[in-house]
Amino acid sequence: VSTGLWGKTPTGEFTIWIKLRSTTMSGGSGADYYNLPNVPHVMFFSNSEVAASRGFGIHGTYWHNNFGHPMSHGCINMKATDVAKLYDWATPNSTGTTTHSSIDNPGTKITISDGT
Repeated sequence: VSTGLWGKTPTGEFTIWIKLRSTTMSGGSGADYYNLPNVPHVMFFSNSEVAASRGFGIHGTYWHNNFGHPMSHGCINMKATDVAKLYDWATPNSTGTTTHSSIDNPGTKITISDGT
């Protein structure tokens, strides 16, 4: 995986609140600007301290192959083949291109640590 370089990846316990089969991700400004269409197998996560609106997620990556090194704006980048398996395993169970968690279909709980 690759985690945050331009923005720190948050640590703690989170819940996947939405899964998107693919989406466009864009943000930053100036030399930090990015616009990435068709980002595959996106799972956004949040908790009581990190709002869903902050946009942190786990997703496939086609624009770099430098895994094991910080590369993102705070998301967790994974190889497309690996994240596809995680996406299929994690809840909420997908029923289409976009799936929100709910009481009947809760999101998987995840723990993110800084690796130390």
